[in-house]
Amino acid sequence: MVKKIGVLTGGGDCPGLNAVLRAVVKTAKIKYGYEVIGFKDGYRGLVMNDFVEFKPGDVSGILDKGGTILGSSNRDNPFKFKVVVNGKEEYKDMSDVVVNNIALHGIDCMVLIGGDGTLTSARDFARKGVNVVGVPKTIDNDLFATDVTFGFMTAVDTATEAIDKLHSTAESHHRVMILEVMGRYAGWIALESGIAGGADVIILPEIPYDINKVTEKIIERKNSGKSFSIVVVSEGAKPVGGDIVVSKVVKDSPDPIRLGGIGNKLGDEIERLAGIETRVTVLGHLQRGGRPDPYDRILSSRYGVAAVDLVNQGKFGRMVALQGNAITSVTLEEAVGKLKTVPADSELISIAKSIGVSFGN
Repeated sequence: MVKKIGVLTGGGDCPGLNAVLRAVVKTAKIKYGYEVIGFKDGYRGLVMNDFVEFKPGDVSGILDKGGTILGSSNRDNPFKFKVVVNGKEEYKDMSDVVVNNIALHGIDCMVLIGGDGTLTSARDFARKGVNVVGVPKTIDNDLFATDVTFGFMTAVDTATEAIDKLHSTAESHHRVMILEVMGRYAGWIALESGIAGGADVIILPEIPYDINKVTEKIIERKNSGKSFSIVVVSEGAKPVGGDIVVSKVVKDSPDPIRLGGIGNKLGDEIERLAGIETRVTVLGHLQRGGRPDPYDRILSSRYGVAAVDLVNQGKFGRMVALQGNAITSVTLEEAVGKLKTVPADSELISIAKSIGVSFGN
């Protein structure tokens, strides 16, 4: 019989994390009578045994709040955890410490909320015999085993609003406006916000672009009487035969490459080749912050309830997922290690091309 569960939020923050926590705590306590312990700052809290015992009132009023009341971290892999030994930094496998801390609290199952990195560690803990259930989170929407991750639609809303605002200034000054959005190696945010915002060019990591094709579209619009153009580019995009633009490398991070700068690269090239004044906006972490939209609040709540239901059913080593309109679950082995990128035959790409959008190819 399950009596106590633990929960943490790992990886980059995104809108909807608090909504999941709220659903997990409320379902655990109201529906099943479980105790709930939250670990602070992702896996760091599990390693350092930094925790809070949740009471029902602790999650009141957080449904609409961005971020996470537990805190998060995308640098603390418990299987390769940075420690200081004799004044020197080194990495150690602290997974056994985590297992002992879970046992110390009498926790019957951990609900681990995060993206591919967090859930990969969840899978590895499942392999060590720990009872875990995963909840998929990332604004990039690139987790393979679920149709939608919570946080994604709010990021699309934010990017679309930015495109809407760029339209007016682009038209007023007869400029090309470039919006660089997040997504890493998947172009879902750029694709959906680009269509929703009426972009003229959408550049994705999945479709290497030809700068000449991009400028052809912009010049074509100018020659037809359109004095401005809107370009949306995903941070992981790259030219034909070229490579991604890396802003920096963070050596102590599990994923050290930080993308960024493709917008400025494109802006310089477009201005040089098309002879049209070009400005660049990098949306950055605005996409991660703020209140979750209604879709993400509902999806997060569905995921949180479903995760605790899996715990009650004893279905461990699984991740809740949205497939079609139904909440289901898949094994963590299926869920991690493979990115869900925009397919070449995507209906959305076909729709965009039908209404005149260029993908620079």
